[in-house]
Amino acid sequence: MKEIINNENTQILRKYRSLLRSCNSDITKDDKKLIRKAFNLAVEAHKNVRRKSGEPYIFHPLAVAQIVAKEIGLDGTSVVCALIHDLVEDTNYSLKDIGKIFNPKIQKIIDGLTKISEFSEQTNSSQAENFRKMLLTLSDDIRVILIKLADRLHNMRTLDYMPENKQKKIGSETLYIYAPLAHRLGLYSIKSELEDLGLKHTNPEEYKNIARELNDTKKSRISYIQKFTKPLKDTLKKHNLKFSIKGRPKSIFSIRTKMESQGISFEEVFDKFAIRIVIDSDFVSEKSDCWKTYSIITDYYKPNPDRLRDWISNPKANGYESLHTTVMGPGGQWVEIQIRTKRMDEIAEKGFAAHWKYKQDNKTREGHLEDWINQVRELLENPEPNAVDFLEEFRLNFLSQEIFVFTPKGDLKTLPKGASALDFAFEIHSQIGATCLGCKVNGKITPLSHKLKSGDQVEVITSNKQKPKKSWLNYVITAKAKNKIKSSIKEEKKVIADEGKEILFRKLKQIKFTFNESTIKELSNFFKLNTTFDLFYEVGIGNINNSMIKDFIKNRNSWYRFFRNKIYSRSNNKIDKNKELVKYDTLLFGTNEESLDFTYSKCCNPIPGDEVFGFTTIREGIKVHRQDCPNALRLQSNFAYRIIKTKWIDSSSKKYTAILKVKGIDQVGLINRITELISNTLKINIESLNISSSDGIFEGTITVIIKNKNILREIINKIKSLDGIASVSRKFKSN
Repeated sequence: MKEIINNENTQILRKYRSLLRSCNSDITKDDKKLIRKAFNLAVEAHKNVRRKSGEPYIFHPLAVAQIVAKEIGLDGTSVVCALIHDLVEDTNYSLKDIGKIFNPKIQKIIDGLTKISEFSEQTNSSQAENFRKMLLTLSDDIRVILIKLADRLHNMRTLDYMPENKQKKIGSETLYIYAPLAHRLGLYSIKSELEDLGLKHTNPEEYKNIARELNDTKKSRISYIQKFTKPLKDTLKKHNLKFSIKGRPKSIFSIRTKMESQGISFEEVFDKFAIRIVIDSDFVSEKSDCWKTYSIITDYYKPNPDRLRDWISNPKANGYESLHTTVMGPGGQWVEIQIRTKRMDEIAEKGFAAHWKYKQDNKTREGHLEDWINQVRELLENPEPNAVDFLEEFRLNFLSQEIFVFTPKGDLKTLPKGASALDFAFEIHSQIGATCLGCKVNGKITPLSHKLKSGDQVEVITSNKQKPKKSWLNYVITAKAKNKIKSSIKEEKKVIADEGKEILFRKLKQIKFTFNESTIKELSNFFKLNTTFDLFYEVGIGNINNSMIKDFIKNRNSWYRFFRNKIYSRSNNKIDKNKELVKYDTLLFGTNEESLDFTYSKCCNPIPGDEVFGFTTIREGIKVHRQDCPNALRLQSNFAYRIIKTKWIDSSSKKYTAILKVKGIDQVGLINRITELISNTLKINIESLNISSSDGIFEGTITVIIKNKNILREIINKIKSLDGIASVSRKFKSN
């Protein structure tokens, strides 16, 4: 035992020295003293505590500090905070103690990190609430979020030691929030690793399959990259460019995403790797050197004009700068190439830290990260009261793809993909949005709901007589527009509700009925309204009139019994429907493998053999979803306490519908061969067939009636084997 402890102490010391070597060159002697103090404090506070893996707990804060120093490149203060980030939560040290031992800045960051961790597993939407707390730290110090991302990355690297249900929950949270957040903050390496590890623990079979395929093709991939880059290296040297060239495989997650979105196999993914050319260039020559490199590449290999992305002229919102192109390489293989300078590469890898480092050196090209942070702060001023809705709002507005739109004067505005002309109006100014009468897009008058695309030039037409309408909420997706519209409508509704309250008071007084809290509550229940505010509003707009109020008086003693019977009748109908489903129950739920009432989710339409999970809804009981359902990550991340382990038992005689998406070359008789194969050869019933043809290509859907997933797999493989078929995949109904 003594030998083991001595060995562990040696490892701890080795990790600490490695941490010091990883700290950036700007670190001072005072920083080193604080780091040593934090290290000693953490070792002492966490002694005799071990992780699930059995290793000393101090290994975790040391690993988080190493990520903070080396992979993100933060300052000495951040390294100190990473070393002691669990102290207040897990030991007897208080925030006041941290302030006394270190300084107010470190105390403030530790306070932010501790607040993030303080949430109850029993609280509804706990992860969403947790995330909202994390975003609130933006107004204090963004380093809190960066240290939290480092903490999450190390937890994901050591997740194998956790129970399977915990792995799935934490993996889902990571894919749903933390990986997109790392991406938005410019931490591309960390983002890719979080995605791969998230996939590993939410869908281990797919992860293993793709990892195995990548490993099997590694030698041929390395050989191809060497062949591809040889002429480029020679020519770049002749042009006196200092450079490095790296070839790397695409992440497992990105390959899987492409397979899913395009309905193709691993072999059909053409760009499984990318080549990055990093130029050692001074700031003034960066742009010209990158385009010179692009020109040299296209002298050797034909580029795909649709795949050129210029993020040097227009950097992404997180400060990312690079030229991306896809060219046709030897053997007719498409190859993605990224061209950037050392400065750009450091920003791409280390995000925030590098962004601010270079910002101090120049003011001309510092990205839009500050604007993004200010927008997040604006959202946090008026967040959705429901944490899950807030989380969805944040993902939509700040973690989605972007479009670039111009004002009439040529100013560039960044909006989330899917934004409308009305979103643009609110982005310019709240008052312009509120009084927006219409918009001109590229000189043509368009409706407010018109979806914008990159490159559009938008002019807003306003009128002082215009006011926000409730229908506008259907046209906008940005948080700013939604909040301003809701705020305006709410203010208008409040005025009407105040008038309605006065009207109701007078009406009840006329019929000599007491206006008090009890009466108002009864009236609200009678008219099936959620709040007294809704009651006053309905009276104010005239939806509740004198005769309806008199009906309430007449039925006052009997309405409750009537309402109760209605509810009882409705719940009985629901039970009867579920009883019908019980006859076909092929699933067992929970650790005790119980047979429970359930319904199939319409968003993914699971069939026997699919990997599934149960989700306990508030009103509709258990809903069964596929593990790869479009909503799976959101549900598992935000409502892990409502997820039920679910497994198939022997399938019954009940049959299920599955929709196949088919695409191919239009040939005489091909559709007949497909239907004959399904109906006559495989003896499968076709429920519907919807095929269209254009320019020699046909595509469409075939809905088949099947018993289980094995039969579906056989149908897909058989159709794929027919000449002229380009792709066959299972299609899910849209939400």
